[in-house]
Amino acid sequence: MPGILITSKQNLIRIGIEHTGDMASVTPEQIIRADIRALSAYHVAEATGMVKLDAMENPYLLPEPLRGELGKLLAEAAINRYPDPRSPQLKAALREAFAIPAELDVLLGNGSDEILQILALAVAKPGTTVLSVEPGFVMYRMIAQFAGLNYVGVPLKADFTLDEAAVQAAIAKHQPALTFIAYPNNPTGNVFDRAVVERIIQAAPGLVVLDEAYHAFAGGLSFLDALARYDNLLLMRTVSKLGLAGLRLGYLVGKAAWLKEFDKLRLPYNVNVLTQVAAEFALRHVAVLERQAAQIVAERGRLRAAMAQLPGVAVFDSQANFLLFRVASADNVFAGLKARGVLIKNLHGAHPLLNDCLRVTVGAPGENDAFLAALAAELEARR
Repeated sequence: MPGILITSKQNLIRIGIEHTGDMASVTPEQIIRADIRALSAYHVAEATGMVKLDAMENPYLLPEPLRGELGKLLAEAAINRYPDPRSPQLKAALREAFAIPAELDVLLGNGSDEILQILALAVAKPGTTVLSVEPGFVMYRMIAQFAGLNYVGVPLKADFTLDEAAVQAAIAKHQPALTFIAYPNNPTGNVFDRAVVERIIQAAPGLVVLDEAYHAFAGGLSFLDALARYDNLLLMRTVSKLGLAGLRLGYLVGKAAWLKEFDKLRLPYNVNVLTQVAAEFALRHVAVLERQAAQIVAERGRLRAAMAQLPGVAVFDSQANFLLFRVASADNVFAGLKARGVLIKNLHGAHPLLNDCLRVTVGAPGENDAFLAALAAELEARR
């Protein structure tokens, strides 16, 4: 009969499903991998009614005239049709906005998370290792595990700089197929020494993927110019931090020989029509987004200076759109800030180097003032 899957009792037994009479009793424990069942889903905190400074978002909307133009374009978008899977106009807009050389290829993803998943699936052979440094972006570890890969995290030094000797030793021992390095790093905010990163690229037997999600706030620091020199180097970015987080658009830049292989794992129509239209329009006005990024950088300096004046606060330097800081009893300070209507990110317990650390996104001036007032009040209350 159409639509009915017929299998044998022997097949049910073979895959571990209990057969009772005419019924098969199946549970997640019998089907889902044990390591997946042991995971916790990625948690997004409820932020309704809060000053939301937990997710490294740009706090600024597009100017009103541009929002009006965008609204008209979106109203005319052919949402009854599948999107162009090649996204040629959007790729051209990315090339123009970010000076991507013509000899390099561009692969688009539904956020950079999808690109990470594509990379992991492409190398997922038995015994394959993914390497990164820690504390780092949590999705490197998670997606490696999703794909059934071994993951090796090399601790940073206490000052959050690269421990080059430890990274080189891990590369020699584990021979990773993929090495991820965020530049600037999340959640610490610092930029690693370029010469050290280049030596890691040269030593790596597999691909090195530099994640430049925060390049807009890093004063022009980038490895885009190095892609032509290293056959094993790829560059990953997102437009999320520039003010387009809701569009979910990430992109990978590298030599065509690599990207044509990864494109085989990209799901059809992965970048939807509305994202293509909106992102292409916004990138034609990239100067507006860059001015917003400059405002965030200026506020970062003001916020850091003010935090450094608060007793008991150790705030770290950052080249991203957030600040990492350490306080006594971070769990309690985090809860206190939340009770005062300010949501930031609690990193205490995420990694030994992040003990008593919290991370605050640089918001608009009013949001930053609200955070500073809440933090000062909470610290005073705890004295």
